[in-house]
Amino acid sequence: MTLLEVEGVNKSFPGVRALHDMRLDLRSGEVLALVGENGAGKSTLMKLLSGIHAADAGRFALDGEPYQPSGPRHALELGISIIHQEFNLVPHLTVAQNIFIGREPRRGRLLLDERKLNAEAAALLDRLHLPLDPRAVVGELTVANQQMVEIAKALSYEPRVLIMDEPTAALNDAEVDTLHELIRRFVRPGTGVIYISHRMEEIKRIADRVTVIRDGEYIDTLDAASATTAEIIALMVGRVLDTGARPEGVRTDREAVLSVTGLSTKALLTDVSFDLRRGEILGFAGLMGAGRTEVARAIVGADKVTAGTVTLHGKRVRVGNPADAARLGIGYLSEDRKRYGLLLEQDVKANIALSALRQRFTRAGFVRDRALRAEAERRIGTLSIKTPSADQTTKLLSGGNQQKVVIAKWIAKDCDILIFDEPTRGIDVGAKEEIYQLLNELAGQGKSIIMISSELPEILRMAHRVVVMSEGRVTRVLGADEANQENIMHYATLRPDENPADAAELGLGRQP
Repeated sequence: MTLLEVEGVNKSFPGVRALHDMRLDLRSGEVLALVGENGAGKSTLMKLLSGIHAADAGRFALDGEPYQPSGPRHALELGISIIHQEFNLVPHLTVAQNIFIGREPRRGRLLLDERKLNAEAAALLDRLHLPLDPRAVVGELTVANQQMVEIAKALSYEPRVLIMDEPTAALNDAEVDTLHELIRRFVRPGTGVIYISHRMEEIKRIADRVTVIRDGEYIDTLDAASATTAEIIALMVGRVLDTGARPEGVRTDREAVLSVTGLSTKALLTDVSFDLRRGEILGFAGLMGAGRTEVARAIVGADKVTAGTVTLHGKRVRVGNPADAARLGIGYLSEDRKRYGLLLEQDVKANIALSALRQRFTRAGFVRDRALRAEAERRIGTLSIKTPSADQTTKLLSGGNQQKVVIAKWIAKDCDILIFDEPTRGIDVGAKEEIYQLLNELAGQGKSIIMISSELPEILRMAHRVVVMSEGRVTRVLGADEANQENIMHYATLRPDENPADAAELGLGRQP
């Protein structure tokens, strides 16, 4: 039985055809994965379904009846609820207040019935098996728990159709399992889920079918159990991608350009040690909260170090802040590129020149606009950044192209060491392949790269060696010959009292 049907839908914005003859059908009791590259039209279609935009042409049907929401509130009343990738929560309000915002029980006309509000929220959270305190302030929760609040809010409307846009982007493996259990409990005859994700292994685990769209058009719908990842990706990007390559080990005689010894911080890190060689991609793996990002922040001076040393090209250095790190040739690409990596309201050329503005693009206090533009256009060309021009506002680019702008910024600075924290988070498969190719090219040019990623297939695909962390400590450094998902997860789940006792056992004293 078809629960939701989309047929012949068109949508255009000024100068852009977002959707053309789009179609989709969600069956009762199923999870339908919707996949496509960034810019394929997924978000536009979801905005039409959730009442944010109206279609120019086409037909929507829910349970065989015409579905025409006049706005997001009307869509909720009709039975379609959406969880956006960007959270729509009020940080200073409690869990209960966020779940029932705009629908709070009241005593009389004006007074909020706080006791009844918390009781209703507690009953909902208990029914959904979510271990959240209704009175907790949302801004003080972890990202994973904030995601659970979003889910509870969406399910509080008792929807027929639940749309989830990249719901696991900020979750670790255990949290993903919890989310998938919640989805399976929700899906029953008369309900269904549209699940948008770039993570192919997740789609294979949770989805019944997979609908692929490309360039605003429907391509195909496949059975999730029988379709291969390669088939899905080829349909998404319109070409076959080589996703099976594994790196070879870096020669052991290459110099260590960066040596970290006994690095500790007050909050988390304890005695972290490793070497980074010239031309190497050194992967950092571990569960959420293991300390991977904290290592990067400590190296570049964003977090205060309480013990340990950092040696650069054989010389001990003191890095007080990220500006010091940049002057020393260490570029840090944060996992939150929009908050820390880019000036979204500025144009592409300004962002590319940002890190080297004083050194390369100013003279006597004046900006050398011609040199700045030439550098920006050169990087746009070499990195294949898809933008109408160097003057385009950066926030208007896709996620993958924004990431390339951040990379271009540090290449313009000519950094010898680049630290990438979650370099492909939130970008599509085709853009990922371009980022992978770019990182390999940089390593081939002699740049040294630290790559932090929560996706084990990505680490295994790219890293010459893998540093595994657990609870703020390094538990193992794996060479390319011994790095696999089983070994990484084994060392990622070791507790501090189970850590190997010496450097040789850690893999720090030898060079695999």
